[in-house]
Order: sequence, then structure tokens, then C-alpha cells
Amino acid sequence: MLKHYDYIVTQEEVGIRLDLFISEKEEELSRSFVQRLIYDGYITVGDQKAKPSYNIHAGDIIKVNIPAPQPEDTPKAEDILLDIIFEDEEILVVNKPAGMVVHPGAGVKSGTLVNAFLGHISSDNMDEQDEPGEQEESIDLSSITPGRPGIVHRLDKGTSGVIIIAKTVKSYYNLAEQFKEHSIRRKYIALVCGNPKQDSAIIVAPIGRSQRDRKKMAVTPINSREATTQFRVVENYEGYSLLDVFPKTGRTHQIRVHLAHIGHPVVGDYTYGSQKRDIEATKNQSVRNAINKLSRQALHAQILGVIHPVSGKYMEFSSPIPEDIQSIIDALRADLNKET
Repeated sequence: MLKHYDYIVTQEEVGIRLDLFISEKEEELSRSFVQRLIYDGYITVGDQKAKPSYNIHAGDIIKVNIPAPQPEDTPKAEDILLDIIFEDEEILVVNKPAGMVVHPGAGVKSGTLVNAFLGHISSDNMDEQDEPGEQEESIDLSSITPGRPGIVHRLDKGTSGVIIIAKTVKSYYNLAEQFKEHSIRRKYIALVCGNPKQDSAIIVAPIGRSQRDRKKMAVTPINSREATTQFRVVENYEGYSLLDVFPKTGRTHQIRVHLAHIGHPVVGDYTYGSQKRDIEATKNQSVRNAINKLSRQALHAQILGVIHPVSGKYMEFSSPIPEDIQSIIDALRADLNKET
């Protein structure tokens, strides 16, 4: 199975890197996968091979061929317990724990949410006794998303909370379009350092790969994409704040980068913040102990609202604040009450 697409570069798109251009057009494809397709000659400018860093020109015809996945590209099903919030024939909604990677990538080949998802649906298929022809419309999701079947959005390894997975190709494309149009309702809770000057605000700042550290993202005008994050303060404590956060776009590390950009990094996020600041924001030993026990960023995807891809009904799913974050909140509230 080989899918083919052609794109003609417009004047407004001149100068964008080839890999970034395709990543924006085909949001379901990871940038690393796009780069691999370019190196392997599946993505060309006209009929000529190019480098991922090639700056496109007006009138360029970008040809994209997406090959069928090879056996080594397909993750293996694994028997990993999932915390299932909702499931039907089209979608699976789970509460992802902190520490679980969403899909296989560099250095991570097993133990991911994808491995668990494949194990789950494999078990379901074995248990079901289908009538002949009942599965005729079933298509391998790996054919459209090599390495991450069913995944339409991601949560960072250290972020817990609600994530939705497509179980059919039809649902995959429907949900992917909802995310592309930013019509999904998403609410995160974030415990941050400091107290924002405003009770609510909207952060509008482009995000791209950091020029200093390619493993990090940053607010930058260079090879970046627009990003918008809204937040409101739920509670203020001594040296910390609890926020409701509503990302309007879905860039890599968006919430973490934006909150650090305005001077309020997420507690426990030592990529964009620091352990020293986390601890020195308080003198209360109970708070310090709770923060020291935190092994990830205090960021949780609490609510996800989508239009069901088949029924067309709005559905909203939620997940309670995890114990490791809640324990810090409880310590902060106790400290605040002691002062008053």
C-alpha cells in the first residue's frame, strides 16, 4: 500500500524547511518520520531528492509517497494494564499514568501506550466471536500511522491524564481533523512556581526547536509554529499557584514552554525550570517534602471533550488529580491556612 500526495508551494510558504512544510501539511506524521521519508526518497521536490533542510520555493511541486509500514516499523502488542475511562467500537479513552511514553521512538521500543493499546485490542479480538464479514471494513491503522497506530495526540512522558485513541481508520481521520481544527476541548491543571500577575491571560508566542539545545523547544521566531495557551488561576499559595490551562494549539511541550516563558515554570519540570527554584519558593518542610517526592512535572490532562467520530455527539472525559500532585496541593493549602 503506497499513498501519494502532491503539494504546490504558494508564495506565503516560501522559505519554510521541507520537513517542516510536510509536518504542517500531514500533522499525523511525526517530523522524524517525515525526515526519514525525505532521506529515503519518498518525499521529493519535483522528481528530485532533497534534504530535509531544503528551503522551499514558490511553485515547487512537493511529491509525498507514504509507503506501507515494514514489519520492523510496527510496534508489538504487550500485555500492559490500562486505566480505561471509556471504550466503544470506535475509540478508547484512557487515563495515562506519568512515566508512560505514548508511542515507540528513539531508545523506547516497548512499554508504551501504543504497545498496551495493541495488546488490549488483540485481546478483545480474541475474545469476540464475530460473524463472517463483520470485520471486512477493518483496516490496519499502522498503514496510515507507522509506529503509532491510533494515536491522534500525545502527552509528554511526565504528563498524566486523559488521552483518546482511535480504533478505526474512519475515527482516526475524524479525530485528527478535530485536533487540526483546534475544536477539541482540553483542560490541564498545572502547579507552577510563583504567582501570575493576572488571574487569567492568553499566551500567544511561536514555538520551535531551541537553537541552543536541539532536545528542547523554545519561544522563537525561527522555524517555529504559532502557539496559543490560555490559563486562569485557581488558587494562589505562598510561592506557587494552581492553574487551569487551556491549550488552543498542540505544539510539542507547549504548556511547559509557554508557562516557563512568562516566568512561571511547572513544578517538577527540570527541562524548562529548576529544582532549586521549586524548593526555594517555600520554607515549609511539608511542602518541600511533597515536591521532593514528585518524579515528574506537575501537569495533568484533566478534561478532554470531543465530538464522537460516528455518533456526532459531544462527549467529555475527565481524570482526577493524581496523588503525587494532590499531596503538594494539600501541603500548600495547609501552609496557607496556618498563616491565616
